[in-house]
Amino acid sequence: MFRFHKSLDVITLFHKPSVPASLRVLTLLKQISAHASETATEDQATDHTHQNKLQRTEFELNITEDPPTGDQMRTILEYLGAWNAGRLVEGAKDSGDAIRKLGENPKTFKPPVTVDWNNGNVVVGDDESEILRMISQLPKETGSV
Repeated sequence: MFRFHKSLDVITLFHKPSVPASLRVLTLLKQISAHASETATEDQATDHTHQNKLQRTEFELNITEDPPTGDQMRTILEYLGAWNAGRLVEGAKDSGDAIRKLGENPKTFKPPVTVDWNNGNVVVGDDESEILRMISQLPKETGSV
């Protein structure tokens, strides 16, 4: 019997090390990713609450300090809705305005932004519960074929 593995979902963190919220999201995503790829026993002395909920949820974590490209920004705004452009790019009123402002000055981008490209989900900021919800909704790895 052969076992086919689907490719992992890609989660991208648009990160800026000088932003405390971005550092919190980076730490959280690294912890979730590490816990998802290891197994733990019940008798270990640490709390595995998050791991138990997300145990089979493996994903590829992509961390970038670059702002999104124009195409990435269009996709992110499709997921979020154009009315949220100002949450991503300072002073932006809609998608076109966000892309224009971002092209003129990449520093107008407001990290952290976490994107699940495969399932069309975005979390702006460091809302831990929303990030955990995003990860928990990833398809679980299934067994064999």
